[in-house]
Amino acid sequence: MEIVLKNTKSKYLETYSLLDLENIHETFKKFASIKGPLEAKIFAVNESISSHQLSKLKNYFDKINISSLFIYSNNRDTIISGKSLKIDSTFLKEQDIKNKLLLFTSKNKEDILHEGTVRSGDRISSNGNLCIIGDVNPGAIVSAKKNIYVWGKLLGIAFAGKSGNKNASIASLYLNPLQLRIADVIAIGPKDKPKNNYPEIAVIDKQSIIIKPHVIETKN
Repeated sequence: MEIVLKNTKSKYLETYSLLDLENIHETFKKFASIKGPLEAKIFAVNESISSHQLSKLKNYFDKINISSLFIYSNNRDTIISGKSLKIDSTFLKEQDIKNKLLLFTSKNKEDILHEGTVRSGDRISSNGNLCIIGDVNPGAIVSAKKNIYVWGKLLGIAFAGKSGNKNASIASLYLNPLQLRIADVIAIGPKDKPKNNYPEIAVIDKQSIIIKPHVIETKN
């Protein structure tokens, strides 16, 4: 079963694989950190899901800010279970479900632009570059497979190069994070506030994260 969560107010999109319906507590720990309102889509290919199992799943969704819930399946018992719980359920052929899921996972690979403050408890993740126009407050976590750009204050936790890319970087107009991570290299944020009035960038140099002025080259 694949679950796609989309923030209806931004481009934030993430997919999760749920392998065991009887042990879903750990998966929903991840969901709890994502701020809504969220739209959830369940893709169940060749899976017979009982109304009891779906009810348990729906109860977990009700605990987070889910504005709408949809099920797509090629199993008629799963569709009947969904409809019995008044969940919007659609029967599709196996390949149609896979094609529909592919549309979401391909979107998930795009760069993400987020406008606005990322508040404590928020989590934004990108499978490309992540650009945030606004502040990242303490308690917020932002991550990207490539680079992170924060055109504001970076005060929370930032993780770039999460696929292992040591050439990734983290740039901000005001770089004072709780923690920085690039690939497998981790650094605790500085105790002192930045004294500079220019953007800074964090990169890996000799297996350590260093911070230096962020110079944007322009072509004449």
